Amino acid sequence: MEVKYAFLNGTLEEVYVEQPAGYEVEGKEDKVYRLKKALYGLKQAPRAWYKKIDSYFVHNGFQRCPFEHTLYIKSADFDNILIVCLYVDDLIFTSNNPKMIAEFREAMVKCFEMTNLGLVSYFLGIEVIQQDDGIFISQKKYVADILKKFKMENSKPISTPVKEELKLKKDSDEKIIDSTYYKSLIGSLRYLTATRPDIVFGVGLLSRFMEEPHACHLQGAKRILRYIKGTLAEEIFYAKTKVVKLVGYTDSDWTRDVETRKNTSGYTFHLGTGAISWSSKKQSIVALSTVEAEYMAAVSCATQTIWLRRMLEIL
Repeated sequence: MEVKYAFLNGTLEEVYVEQPAGYEVEGKEDKVYRLKKALYGLKQAPRAWYKKIDSYFVHNGFQRCPFEHTLYIKSADFDNILIVCLYVDDLIFTSNNPKMIAEFREAMVKCFEMTNLGLVSYFLGIEVIQQDDGIFISQKKYVADILKKFKMENSKPISTPVKEELKLKKDSDEKIIDSTYYKSLIGSLRYLTATRPDIVFGVGLLSRFMEEPHACHLQGAKRILRYIKGTLAEEIFYAKTKVVKLVGYTDSDWTRDVETRKNTSGYTFHLGTGAISWSSKKQSIVALSTVEAEYMAAVSCATQTIWLRRMLEIL
């Protein structure tokens, strides 16, 4: 479901605005308006809206997840559980009791002006296919769009996103390219990492050269486009199964960054059959050995493990 004009529902405390240019009241130009309702574009509006919807959920018996403040759970017992996830004005909810879903939908319509979008099939650019044996998520349409945008729809596919021996520098003898074009390309690829953990490392590596990109950096970005061209049908599948275990993997490279000598940590977590969380990030300090680099990667993975476990305990 989607809340129409969500920010207009927020109630403000003490916010004053100047009279708009051209609409000043004659003789009272020094006066200001006190806003009673939040407006779009007002920096307090998102906070006011969240405060409104949060108080609604808490008042109606939902428990706010202490580790993720946009996740709410309502449960009487194990046979009556309703989970609601809020993203600004969009709501995704699920339950093991159809009656709870119907009651929640009716209650939301009474309190807010809502649009009922039905079973989730598309959310924030992510395509969702729900079947009896599990759920697929992908960004196939988005991939096709960016391939067309950067004129790579007819390119030759390739089997890997990054060359194993690739080591890039900020200073290069190769031609400097248009940074706006390069930023647009990397930004498009970064949004694709929402469902493609296989390109996270490559995109993160190329993101380090946004200010003054050279031809070699663009060549690396286009290699990723060629890779996703050949893996267009790849999706993440979450199979319906009774045995669901949280399993994590972590690793780090060693001195790939030839300028700072910092290493890159990476991890991925699987819940059941599909990956649910992944990251590739340059370490903040220079490791003096491979052991230290691996240890920092393990610490980063462990913090994410604790957060995920706590989330699952609440759910």
